[in-house]
Amino acid sequence: MFFIQSIRNSLVNFDQLQSFVHVAELGSFTAAAEKAALTQPAVSLQIKLLEQRLGVRLIERVGRRAQPTPAGLELLTHARRIIQELADAAESMVPHRSGVAGRVRIGSGATAFIHLLPLAISKAKARMPGLDITVRIGNADDILRDLEANSLDLAVVTMPASGRSLEVEAFYEDELMAVAPKGAEMPAAGPDAAFMSEKTLLVYEGGNTRRSIEEWMSAGGVRLKPAMEFGSVEAIKELVAAGLGWSILPGLSLRRDRTGFLEARPVRPKLVRRLGIVVRRDKHLTRGLREVMKALRETKAAPLSSTA
Repeated sequence: MFFIQSIRNSLVNFDQLQSFVHVAELGSFTAAAEKAALTQPAVSLQIKLLEQRLGVRLIERVGRRAQPTPAGLELLTHARRIIQELADAAESMVPHRSGVAGRVRIGSGATAFIHLLPLAISKAKARMPGLDITVRIGNADDILRDLEANSLDLAVVTMPASGRSLEVEAFYEDELMAVAPKGAEMPAAGPDAAFMSEKTLLVYEGGNTRRSIEEWMSAGGVRLKPAMEFGSVEAIKELVAAGLGWSILPGLSLRRDRTGFLEARPVRPKLVRRLGIVVRRDKHLTRGLREVMKALRETKAAPLSSTA
């Protein structure tokens, strides 16, 4: 620990360590100078400064040969490792410098993650194969807190989303649909709030999508009275497919999987939620982050038939 503190206090630099290693390995100040393309006095000065700063003698002359002292032999092992680590570190920066590598940490709700993000991630990685993307699933409040704390780089959440340090961009419109077991009859013009209030409703337990449904029901003169509430849209789909009730779900979630077991129709009046890309206002937009944002903007809603 004392040695580490000594190095920290003495500001040992790379050039001094490199000169020391060259002299120790080649046995000559002149040979070390030629290898480093320096003058012999410059190498001698580097060694002298290193010895002064560490407080020990590192090189001694035995005849015409320069060789490490016992302290020098001890330092040599560490110096070689430090030089190699620095070389490896510099080499690891090459892909980042050339823009072919990077990392993006995304926070998202489960529905967007399952049905929207895979395509966007695939597009981004096709343009930037060295891009490392991780996704954290959670509710919007937690995700936005992590984004503000800079433990996430980007969030995809249902709007509205707000925060003093956040910038929000709407990029995707997702129509909400009335969903029923296969074979159930629905009004041709689409179910309204009064019609849905008479059904056994299975709804998502919180968040902006739930609030939008409550406001839609209220505007229709009825109050949302769910029979059951769940934290998973996918679980609701399974229960509706099993004939246990009806629901109002994002159209985004009805494009695959159990949709052959469901009936789906737009509600009346139309109900749409918007998804937003959220980043910190002061966030440095790396190439990787720009590619992910570009891929998300390019994501378009596929047509959804009146029956899913």
